[in-house]
Amino acid sequence: MTFKNILRHLTVILAIGLSTRSAYADADNTMTGIFDPDFRTLTIAVDGNRLAPPIITIGADDHIVIGFDALREERDYLRYSIYHCDADWRLSNLVDNEVFDGFNYADVTDYAFSRATSTHYVHYSITLPNNDFKFNLSGNYLLRVYAEDDPEQILLQVRFMVSEGVVSVKGTASSRTDIDYNEHHQQVDFEVELNRYPVRNPFTDLKIAVTQNNRADNAVMISHPARVNGTRAIYEHHRELIFPSGNEYRRMETVQMTYPGMGVDAIEFHAPYYHHMLNIDTPRAARHYIYDSTQHGRFFIREYNADDSDTEADYSVVHFVLDKQQIPGMDVYLDGDFTQRHFDSNSRMLYDAAEGVYHKEMLLKQGAYNYQYLAMPSDNYGTQKTSPQFANGVSGKAVTSEIEGDFYQTVNEYWVGVYYRAPGERYDRLLGYTIIFSGE
Repeated sequence: MTFKNILRHLTVILAIGLSTRSAYADADNTMTGIFDPDFRTLTIAVDGNRLAPPIITIGADDHIVIGFDALREERDYLRYSIYHCDADWRLSNLVDNEVFDGFNYADVTDYAFSRATSTHYVHYSITLPNNDFKFNLSGNYLLRVYAEDDPEQILLQVRFMVSEGVVSVKGTASSRTDIDYNEHHQQVDFEVELNRYPVRNPFTDLKIAVTQNNRADNAVMISHPARVNGTRAIYEHHRELIFPSGNEYRRMETVQMTYPGMGVDAIEFHAPYYHHMLNIDTPRAARHYIYDSTQHGRFFIREYNADDSDTEADYSVVHFVLDKQQIPGMDVYLDGDFTQRHFDSNSRMLYDAAEGVYHKEMLLKQGAYNYQYLAMPSDNYGTQKTSPQFANGVSGKAVTSEIEGDFYQTVNEYWVGVYYRAPGERYDRLLGYTIIFSGE
């Protein structure tokens, strides 16, 4: 795709703010997301361990740090509130004083202005727990940010979890599955040791959530074990726990504005933004598997010469191009934490029939990014919403087979969470969790 054609497309994109954010800022939607186009780069991590899932443990000295930018010259007066959710990420039927001591809101007071950047922004961060919010109940939580004078208009929201850490989980992710052997799938089997926590009936009172690389579209919830042996609930040979194996994530780095980094072909400046032109990607489904050490879809903000990348990293327009003929009946999406795992106009690739390529231009903060291309039936476009099913929020599953391929050797990260609702209780506890890597 020529740069002239890209700039033609970019003119339209700039007119609508470069990326149209998700429109689902309603009370029932609990997916992590940004709903105001001025807000960017939503991150959540455990302080001191950026590769850990966003989970803290009751009684432990760990913290979650949430960060985001507002592309504005001046500071906004922002507030946030926190809501308890059930295991399926629906808002719990709990009132605020059952969850927190005091009021369920606090001001966002930790902020800093960008320094020596062509794009001016204000970086905000929230650290939990803090003096305003301490967590006595385990489970799923949703944090929502809004303007101090307009609490009904949600600007962004993010999921995190609080664990009790009272059960242990051990498991494997094997390419020897119940449907194929060392081909295109991986099967997750695990057991939950309950000797430290009295679960009345593991067959009815436990829910087990499993995600692959933090994807929401193919997450599953298992409602009963295959069998119970003493204090061990054993989950094996569940058809729902067989996942397409996918491929290693692609990687690119925009840590410099003067020299192309990993996956970058060229850098140009066209006011008001720098432009990182990535190498043209090609499908990998028909190739041989090649191992690469990735971060399973995560991204990390970094400017190579900065003392503090949160405020010194700049923004650039990143140009993704996939050299592939249009897939009949399917749309192609960019997947990774930087798209909040949404299938919407912000992540949907556009097809250029004249050039025979898919392309997408996104305004991204400098850093190291993992991404992949997923395909989904076109009739699901624009239907992303909160679903009664665990964590889905989408109307269908995307596939890796069309573009990335499914290789049994792929190293995938599977998160397994154990939820429990005791008889008579009104909320789901998160008793414990583990991470299982395929190929280990």
